[in-house]
Amino acid sequence: MAHEALAAVVYRDNPPVCIFGDSAEALERMRRTAEAAGCRIAGSVALGAAAAAPDCVPTAPALIELDGSAPEAVLLALLDWAQDEASGGTRAVVISAPEALIDLVAARTPDRRVAQLCGASEAERIAQVALASQRPVPSLHDVGRDDGSAILQQLTEDVGRIAAILSSLSEEEVASIVQVKPSETAEKDEARIDAGFVRSIIRARRLRDQFFRGALFADPAWDMLLDLMAARLEGNRVAVSSLCIAAAVPATTALRWIKALTDRGLFVRAADPQDGRRVYIELSDDAARALTAYLRAVQRVATTAI
Repeated sequence: MAHEALAAVVYRDNPPVCIFGDSAEALERMRRTAEAAGCRIAGSVALGAAAAAPDCVPTAPALIELDGSAPEAVLLALLDWAQDEASGGTRAVVISAPEALIDLVAARTPDRRVAQLCGASEAERIAQVALASQRPVPSLHDVGRDDGSAILQQLTEDVGRIAAILSSLSEEEVASIVQVKPSETAEKDEARIDAGFVRSIIRARRLRDQFFRGALFADPAWDMLLDLMAARLEGNRVAVSSLCIAAAVPATTALRWIKALTDRGLFVRAADPQDGRRVYIELSDDAARALTAYLRAVQRVATTAI
């Protein structure tokens, strides 16, 4: 990978980071973000037309800004390097990319130690870089209200709660909640759960956005679970970019949830055998069983109400 020479290291108390960009504009944007997060630039690498292992100060977080201008081979080489570095525990990695590259970034850097940003605000970018460099999040303008550590902590707690609820549900327990008896055969009830019913629930959720601000009811985990359930019933596969849209939240938030739910075992990554640049997300069997039990209960309540 042809690149500029690494910038001279300046020894200060600020934590060092290495920044990468596939254009001069991308590199400059990440430089501004890193400096606003209280970091010093220990290395600055402009991607070229040839793919090679990048140079980076050992253990320093790698901050990667992409706009899609570099050749695909160069992007793949960089993303694979970032995945290896993160999964090996060598360094933290932050990748900022446009929506057009979501599937590529998600496919090549699945490790939870890779922070994926897409369309993120500058406050969120600064917070994520500060977390990667283990710096306190700066209290600049609205950055303090967008504390990355608080967001991630809440994310972990919420996903843990959802996972615990889903894993503990059984058909008998759901039936007792709605005060009906479980069906004699799962197959009989299974036939009554179809994709149209699930899609109607999703449409009803989106209908609220016409009357209330969408952020008021934001629940990306549930929206994604429902979308994957509908796709499962339809026999369709869902790419990461499509699932981000279904989440009805900013793409960066959706990507965090996808990683968290995958780590918790509710989602499963499935490689596209025809395209190594893309992965699909599917429900785990346990999550699908829990959702099926929930949907049966909802149908029974709806029938009783009618």
